[in-house]
Amino acid sequence: MVWAPEAVSGAGPRDIRETDAGPAEHVSIADVAGLTPLEALRLMRSGPRGLLESQAEERLLRCGENVLPEPAPTTWPRRIARSLRDPFTMVLLGLGLVSAAIASWGTACVTVVLVVVSSLLRSSGEYRADRSIAALRDLIATTATVRRRTGATSAPLYREIPVGELVPGDVIQLGPGDLVPADVLLLRSNGLTVHQAALTGESGPVAKHPVDAPVGPFTGPASGSELFERPQLCFQGTGVVAGTGTGVVVATGAGTMFAGAHQVSASRRRLSSFDRSVNGISWLLIRFMLLIPPAALLADAALRGRGLEALPFAVAVAVGLTPEMLPVIVTTALARGSAVLARDHGVMVRRFPALHDLGAVDVLCIDKTGTLTRDLPVLDRSLDPDGRPDPEVLRWAAVNSLWTIQLADLPCPDALDEAIMDAAERLDPGPPASDGIAALPFDPARRSSCAVVQRPGRLGVHTLVVKGAVEDVLDRCTLVRAAGPHGEMDGELDADARERLLRSAGTMAADGLRVLAVALADRPARPGPYGPRDEHDLTFVGFVGLRDALAPQAGDALAELAGRGVEVKILTGDHPGTAARVCRDLGLDLGPDLGLGAGAVVTADQLDGLDDAAVAELAARATVFARCAPEHKARVVAALRAAGHTTGFLGDGVNDLPALRAADIGMCPSDAADVTRQTADVVLTAKDLTAIDHAIAAGRRSTGNIVTYLRVVLSSNVGNVIAMLAAGLLLPFLPMLPIQVLTQNLCFDAAQLAYAFDRPGRGAMRRPSRLRPRGLLRFIAVFGPLNALADLTTFAVLVSAVPLSGQASGQAAFHAGWFVENLLTQAVAMLVLRGRRRVPVPLMVAACFLVAVGVLLPLSPLAAPLGMTALPASCYLMLAGVVVVYGAALLAAKAWFDRRHGDRM
Repeated sequence: MVWAPEAVSGAGPRDIRETDAGPAEHVSIADVAGLTPLEALRLMRSGPRGLLESQAEERLLRCGENVLPEPAPTTWPRRIARSLRDPFTMVLLGLGLVSAAIASWGTACVTVVLVVVSSLLRSSGEYRADRSIAALRDLIATTATVRRRTGATSAPLYREIPVGELVPGDVIQLGPGDLVPADVLLLRSNGLTVHQAALTGESGPVAKHPVDAPVGPFTGPASGSELFERPQLCFQGTGVVAGTGTGVVVATGAGTMFAGAHQVSASRRRLSSFDRSVNGISWLLIRFMLLIPPAALLADAALRGRGLEALPFAVAVAVGLTPEMLPVIVTTALARGSAVLARDHGVMVRRFPALHDLGAVDVLCIDKTGTLTRDLPVLDRSLDPDGRPDPEVLRWAAVNSLWTIQLADLPCPDALDEAIMDAAERLDPGPPASDGIAALPFDPARRSSCAVVQRPGRLGVHTLVVKGAVEDVLDRCTLVRAAGPHGEMDGELDADARERLLRSAGTMAADGLRVLAVALADRPARPGPYGPRDEHDLTFVGFVGLRDALAPQAGDALAELAGRGVEVKILTGDHPGTAARVCRDLGLDLGPDLGLGAGAVVTADQLDGLDDAAVAELAARATVFARCAPEHKARVVAALRAAGHTTGFLGDGVNDLPALRAADIGMCPSDAADVTRQTADVVLTAKDLTAIDHAIAAGRRSTGNIVTYLRVVLSSNVGNVIAMLAAGLLLPFLPMLPIQVLTQNLCFDAAQLAYAFDRPGRGAMRRPSRLRPRGLLRFIAVFGPLNALADLTTFAVLVSAVPLSGQASGQAAFHAGWFVENLLTQAVAMLVLRGRRRVPVPLMVAACFLVAVGVLLPLSPLAAPLGMTALPASCYLMLAGVVVVYGAALLAAKAWFDRRHGDRM
């Protein structure tokens, strides 16, 4: 929350009794963004010496603890209720209620059991995933260094307190390695740099310092990226890289920018690819089930004179059409894939349908830093002023880095300095050929560092070695070193030479390098201290260019993803040249020149003037989007999704929340911001493309098994329903009793569970896998009638072999014959329609189970209670012939279908 005192008068040049946002009690971090430190202290009713303990206690009671709002735990009843909202489950529940209404208790009980099993499997799996995510939760910081007084006349003391006890108006200290515990306005700083990637996505640390003059009120949105660019503001959840600072707490708890992201996290999620597919297939089944029972009743009433006594049969036909095991198969397949990912690859799937969405992903949007690169710089080149490679420039840069680290008493070495020293060590191992005298560390105002050294054989002379930003170093140079016929010589650095050097640095930056300038100057040796005023009349000696080290497995992972038909898009806040360079080094195709002035790279400002259709067209053609703010990332992801792509997005910061919500599948590493982990669908052990590749493969395996199940079961069920309706009209008795339909379905259900353990073919792993209602209809239209033809052929065989004229034994034999044929053809369809030669053991066991039950059940004592009787041996031979011909027809039809439709759903 934000503390705002009563009206304060005498605020100086600006009246802060009421801010631009309204009355003082509604002050926010945006309202203090334009204030000086003095104005901010007055507004917070505080001072440089900190709050009194009594004031802090009063404010803690008024504002509450400095803790983030935690999501309410999901109760088991709510988990169960959420799983029951699945469309497939609702279809089964509807059938169960209809069965109970007509006293078909067996069907109703079986349906309810299947629904309960599916709901428990899904709820328990999601509970385990949520528990694993909860174990990753950590505090933003555990303690903070605060300055407080025990009394009005007491001296202020610094002490450590729990972060939860911080209140607005507290004066705190920040040091290297600290996590900023609240939203803070800086009062003082010394070389303070902060890593705020969790909020902005910036790969490098940002310099922070107080602003002594008013900069004007902040007029943008409170969540806008411009607020993060104010150098005097530090935000909760960011980390101090180097330097120290003192600041006044402005916002705590739910009032911080970090906590505001929870509102985005709590917003309702849009329908995912899996949700849309499931809804389409569910409505397809519902339409069939709403049409078939009335049609069966009307036909029986018109042709056979049977009325409501045919209602159980009509309901049995509808049940026979329904894939009862679908919720169990879906849940088991997804749960098994999720368990394998968690156990073998450290990938946690927070909601089961997300695994299907992973398999359907055809566009993956990622950041550059930490995914393609290791956020670790390495030396790329060192050049003299004429652009020629020169190892001497690297040696001077290494001298600056070495003695800056040794003498400046830095809390932690700078990554650029370490990269330069590592490269110099490989070039020329051994101790430095100079002695360090003094060092001035990097200063955000100077944008450079300086080392003062004593070179061998040069008594009475100290050499200043300056390294830093090109423009700032060149501004202090008057000479430039050049190679002449008699060796190195120094020439005047005029305007033309300076412009040429700036162009050279710009070319290196456009090639994706971080460019540093190196300059020297000799000064008479003296014992006194050195300072920034000594950095003048320098001689420019050259450039060093560094690039981001590539992630070890990134290239191979990108190749694997391309082989799976996944297109990778880079959405980064970095420089366009840096992003393009990384892509080229990894062999990632940038695509054609888009004619926007930046080659194949799109910058965020180019998106601002485009409508959604133009953004979608551009997103389809471009690979790299640079200088992206959070809203740009979300817009690109939404445009890709609107164009029909199933999009995945990998992010780790609060700034990535809009894009995570816009994607079909949101992913983050386990060390991401807590609110990001709560929003993501999939949590990775590390920000690693290889883990994503494994997750996509697991998703495609699970979806492939579900697709295979739907194809086989629905085509068989549709064929059976057609045959049952035809037989009901042609025969003087019901072709199959409801109890026989129930028994047959139970056998099918038990065998079909093996589909959860199937392995799709290699072709299914090379393309996105989706549940497509149209593709499913196309498959059913071919193989459903083929199954019905086998059933009608069986009818003809049974009519010719079994006497049916009103005899109960004849009807029982007919029922038994069709029961046997149904189970045998189902076993054949399970093996043939999956389309792969190698049959896994669970599926082979399931097929053998169906054959055994079909052959033996009519011969067992259970035959009579089920309304069946033993068949003569001749019937078995004729049924075997029907099954063999059916299997051959299935093989031929499957080969034709694959050639025609490419085995697509």
